[in-house]
Amino acid sequence: MHGVTVIELDLDTPLDPDAARTPPPWRYRRLGLLLTLVLLAVLGGAATPSGWAWRYLGDLPATEARIQLAGGRLFTVERSGGRRLLHAWSLRATPERLWTTEVPIDPEVGMFGPLQVTGIGGVLLVGEGRETTVLDPGTGRVRWTAPQRMLTGSGGTGVTTEAIFRPGTLYDQDSGDPGRLYFSADAQPHTEPPLRTEVRGLDLATGERRWTFERPGSVIVEPLPDGDPAVLITSSDRLSLVDARTGELLREAALPRLDGSGPGSASLLAGVALVDYQEAGKQVGYDARTLDRLWTRDLAYTLDPADCPGLLCTGDRDETLVLDPRTGKPGWRLPAADYLSPRAGYVLWTEASSGTPLRLVDARTGEPRTDLAGWGQEVTAPPERMLVLLRGNRGGGQVFGAVLPGDPRVRTLGVADVEGRDCAADDWHIVCRDGARLRVWAYRE
Repeated sequence: MHGVTVIELDLDTPLDPDAARTPPPWRYRRLGLLLTLVLLAVLGGAATPSGWAWRYLGDLPATEARIQLAGGRLFTVERSGGRRLLHAWSLRATPERLWTTEVPIDPEVGMFGPLQVTGIGGVLLVGEGRETTVLDPGTGRVRWTAPQRMLTGSGGTGVTTEAIFRPGTLYDQDSGDPGRLYFSADAQPHTEPPLRTEVRGLDLATGERRWTFERPGSVIVEPLPDGDPAVLITSSDRLSLVDARTGELLREAALPRLDGSGPGSASLLAGVALVDYQEAGKQVGYDARTLDRLWTRDLAYTLDPADCPGLLCTGDRDETLVLDPRTGKPGWRLPAADYLSPRAGYVLWTEASSGTPLRLVDARTGEPRTDLAGWGQEVTAPPERMLVLLRGNRGGGQVFGAVLPGDPRVRTLGVADVEGRDCAADDWHIVCRDGARLRVWAYRE
């Protein structure tokens, strides 16, 4: 399943960047950790299968920035005077630095902002705030930069958006004047909605613009899941499916007004476009590929809504109701207001206040599958790939385990002799912060 991204459309509801609730502190551990863990064999007790082995590789200097793993490499960020340096490390044997390059600093997020490194289409994307820097993965050389966030997922094409506002509509924040405000991609408030939004397809290797697609007002752009080379563009009056390689319009569907009001926000979940009509109190589901209308349901607004990113759900502090995104109908109920999230084909039930994983449940029925008692923390991983957990070891250090699609059992990977729990993993390694060092273990030959 895929997470939900939401943007406010300007037809009826202005963009409100402060509307989202602040998540509890433990949730921030989840953000930005690139954790990809693939296990292809079943463990027999504590033993590892052929081809798998837990071994210590070595350590390297730690920095204040969070651990970044991408493409089998480790990336660290270092401050040097007024510059910010990105180091790439090989983890094939003992950690070895491959290259160092300087990356721009977004003044609004500072030296150690939420830097995100992603390998795709033969390049490295370094994203922070609203900017993207594209690097050569072999040398670290900067190929090109974009002043917008980059959407990927469609092969060698990156997609950016830019809202175009009428001159003279920038809001004077010192005035305190009341009224609706509409925010641009650079978070600048305007007193009018944008005249139009330009969606651009860029060659990831060169930065060359391949195509431009325009819509009046604000839009949301989402790459379709499962590597489909298309993007879904939602505007205030229609859905548009566009070929990400060429910009060709593949199909469109009009979005009707309900009870006299148009849509206020939209999101994409599990191949279903969810269009919300806040003023009418309705949500409509569309097939993201065919744009066929699937269902309509009433929206229930509460002061303390259910917390379940990556799922379609409703509820309050006493109960969570999980819905089928293809039908909009109730699937199963949880008699609590804890945190739910899809993991490895199951749903992880986490205690909301502490972040402690409680159990895995069946994604279709909600029936319990695995009791996670004793496991103290989740290590974030791509939800469709696996669930990675850690817990304290009786003899010291941390024990790592993983749940794979098709089998809800937790399999032990190994023990890292560190006391801290700031760790990340990829297909071959687990990296943990240990004071002023980052220590690296391999669990796969």
